[in-house]
Amino acid sequence: MKPVTCTRDARGVLTVGGVPLDELAERFGTPLYVMDVATIRERLAAWREALGDAGRVYYAGKAFLCRAMAELVRAAGVGLDVVSGGELTTALLAGVPPADIVLHGNVKTRAELELAVDAGVGRIVVDSLEELPLLDELGRRAGRRVAVLLRLTPGIEAHTHEFIRTGQFDSKFGFATLGGAAEEAVQAALECSGLYLAGLHAHIGSQILDVSPFAANAEALMQFARRQYDRWGWWPEEIDIGGGLGVSYEPGDDPPTPAAVVRAARERMAEWVPPGRAVPILSVEPGRSVAADAGVTLYRIGVKKRVPGGRTYVAVDGGMGDNIRPALYQARYTAEPVGPPRPEREVVTVAGRYCESGDLLLRDADLPRLEPGELLAVFTTGAYTYAMASTYNRVPRPAVVAVDRGDARIWVERETWADLARYDRALGSP
Repeated sequence: MKPVTCTRDARGVLTVGGVPLDELAERFGTPLYVMDVATIRERLAAWREALGDAGRVYYAGKAFLCRAMAELVRAAGVGLDVVSGGELTTALLAGVPPADIVLHGNVKTRAELELAVDAGVGRIVVDSLEELPLLDELGRRAGRRVAVLLRLTPGIEAHTHEFIRTGQFDSKFGFATLGGAAEEAVQAALECSGLYLAGLHAHIGSQILDVSPFAANAEALMQFARRQYDRWGWWPEEIDIGGGLGVSYEPGDDPPTPAAVVRAARERMAEWVPPGRAVPILSVEPGRSVAADAGVTLYRIGVKKRVPGGRTYVAVDGGMGDNIRPALYQARYTAEPVGPPRPEREVVTVAGRYCESGDLLLRDADLPRLEPGELLAVFTTGAYTYAMASTYNRVPRPAVVAVDRGDARIWVERETWADLARYDRALGSP
């Protein structure tokens, strides 16, 4: 889906946030990530309204994070889900209150856990038994109980690509609710004097286009909680169903609204509350559904090549270095020329510049006729593009520019060739 502010001006040129995209390309160069602030604000507000005062929203920084994005999330009254010391440091530099931060990760280093405990983050999601004694030690050393959630893998089918499923029993993440591992984690956490077991967490996958997996996830967590209540008398104050709500990458994609997801989850949760106990707070961690639609990536076409008996390739000045998703798990996008589209159409494959045959951004796309030198806009690229970008082939990563009400501001500077060699050392250097 396009950003909410996307339109064409009197010249027929695409604009976002009131700024013509050809002017952005001229000013900041290509490839270029463009983020629409209005779309981000709208998506964050939708989640906040859906949860209300009885829930918590943590934006999943893994989808797209930089200092300005963290500041925007903070200003919207939304918390931040981080998965590394780098993301946590970014959040703290942006002024996100530590109590509004939740730290994830299936392998957290001691340095990362020390940073989180010293900063006073609101929740640490425990992913393995090995984390518990270390966190217990850090909590006792700090003279307080560190609030933790246990990440479970409840065996929920998320109906998405296998590379982005995370809730199945056989997973590198969390404690399986099958076989006793999760029960062992509950007992171990309750025995730690430096920890406070605040609740349960499960993230089941990404790009989910149906409410039923979210409802099933909430119910599975509540069923598990009820069993622990019957055994230990422990009851969670918080149930975190993670993120994963999908977006419309193609016309056939029809994701539910945040309100529908929250309503379905809460209906299932209410069925499993024991007498005299309150329904736990519901938490969510949306990432893609906040950032994806806000993003547009601009490319300049460099080469057009017709292969006899094969495809017509339109090659651009970016590719898998700035968007690995098509090569990694066959992600699909829509695109349009930035300038006024011609009435003539053709089926082309948009290829990248990197030295891999699999560096194809769009396969067999029906587009207005394109020529070298023109600009191409690829939509719905706000999530997991900049976040997963690389410098493969020593190609610098693009800049990130945010647009809002006719204004354009740099959020992340473009890397240069010199930047890529900055940390190199000459042969024989000490």
